[in-house]
Amino acid sequence: MLRTAVRPRWLGLLVVALVLVALGITAGRWQWSVAHDEARADAVREVQDRPVRPLADVVAPHEGFPDDGSGQRVSTRGEYVGDPLRILDRRLDGRPVEWVLDRFVVAESGANLPVVRGWVPEGEDAPAAPSGTIELVGSLAPAEAPDETGGVRDGELTSVDVAQLVNVWPGEIYNGFAFAVTEDGTAEAKGVQRVPPPLPDTSLQWRNVMYAFQWWMFSVFALWMWVKMVRQAARPEQTAAAVQMEEST
Repeated sequence: MLRTAVRPRWLGLLVVALVLVALGITAGRWQWSVAHDEARADAVREVQDRPVRPLADVVAPHEGFPDDGSGQRVSTRGEYVGDPLRILDRRLDGRPVEWVLDRFVVAESGANLPVVRGWVPEGEDAPAAPSGTIELVGSLAPAEAPDETGGVRDGELTSVDVAQLVNVWPGEIYNGFAFAVTEDGTAEAKGVQRVPPPLPDTSLQWRNVMYAFQWWMFSVFALWMWVKMVRQAARPEQTAAAVQMEEST
């Protein structure tokens, strides 16, 4: 079979097969990328299409975080109380940053809503939140994994750990937190940069995933067809060689 495969005709067909393999791999990777991009675009569109809802219509203090609550924009009224906390070990666009987390007391319920007002460069002091009554619009997120420090030390945490905060802030607390989007209708925040709210589920678009696998299967098929054709072409020679050996013996 090897002698047949290295003949000019079959080497030429091998080049064609390899070109088809490269085409299939490239097209498959493009479809895979499209699957991710479309999923992200759909997630952005889904969040933007949701209307802003009153906080009380979405979740209540100590109530379980709603299944569809992640990314839901809510409006509420209240005031910031106490000193800000810093959430360590965060990254934004590849650089280390720290989130600024404040205690927001909701006027309607009197309960505490943890609010990430924005971010500051790593090691920089967190600025104080604005005083007075605030009209807040925020994007909800579920509570994060338990804090690794074992307690609030020097105003630092490693996660938005509601179970930790309930021991630090008096009163009831919401089982989740919010990324501040606007305060009194203003997107800008003094001393911090807003943290882009994370997107909800951006799972793959399965239609494009299937297209990607079809292209990759096409690549395998092209190479398999070349091998099969070479085997078929080599079979008569192998049969003749076997007959010749039998006759010589």
